[in-house]
Amino acid sequence: MFKIRLLSGIILLAITILLIHLGGYVLLIASAAVSLIGLMELYRVIGIHKTPLAVIGYFATAFYYVSLEVELGTGYEEHFPLMLVLFALVAFLFCYVLSYPKYQAKEVMGAFFGLLYVSVMLSYIYLTRDDIEGGKYLVWLIFLCSWGSDTLAYCTGMLFGKHKMTPKLSPKKTWEGAIGGVIGASLLTVLFAWIFREPMQLNTTKIIVLAVIAAAGAVISMIGDLAASAIKRNYDIKDYGKLIPGHGGILDRFDSVIFTAPIIFYLALFFI
Repeated sequence: MFKIRLLSGIILLAITILLIHLGGYVLLIASAAVSLIGLMELYRVIGIHKTPLAVIGYFATAFYYVSLEVELGTGYEEHFPLMLVLFALVAFLFCYVLSYPKYQAKEVMGAFFGLLYVSVMLSYIYLTRDDIEGGKYLVWLIFLCSWGSDTLAYCTGMLFGKHKMTPKLSPKKTWEGAIGGVIGASLLTVLFAWIFREPMQLNTTKIIVLAVIAAAGAVISMIGDLAASAIKRNYDIKDYGKLIPGHGGILDRFDSVIFTAPIIFYLALFFI
């Protein structure tokens, strides 16, 4: 199992590097595809993946990603994504009231939550890469703060972990591991920023700011990981899917990325 997990992890990393490097429409389409798969996984857990509610969520996701690049010359293009999300909410409620009492309120709320949690939040990978200055470098902070932090937290926890962080939710996570993950993400970011300081036009102050952003991103990453675990425990499942051998589904691998992406986007936008 470890060899399968390692091999699939290497392949996933290679694909991610390629897609991030290419950016543009390639990354946009890939992000939309990943979001749709992740949304389907979540809807399957909730039990609505083959219902009209799910269809609304899938179409809303597709149109949302199209809206990120729409150009109609109106000057209001930046409002289209939010407009589509609001229209999706109206569509969910429309379906709810017309088919009442077919759906429970929690299913309708779950459908809308999935659109925001998976589709919208994952889109910030693409937005960070293509919509902010220096995005082709800054986007890597998302993965340093999620996958990098997770790996270093695991290693630190295995070596020094004694105090359980959330014993009922994730018994193997420790406070020592969490601290190691946060410090590790900051150090990885400092190393990354130092290597690419010239093309990123960074001075010492900005490198320090990036390290602080990475620390914040690592903390948020852990919250994302634990939140995904909480959902799985609520629904009594081990994994969201089986798409990635040894890792589970899209949401199992991108659970921390989902939370980290928008945080890195806004912190980088405001402070770098």
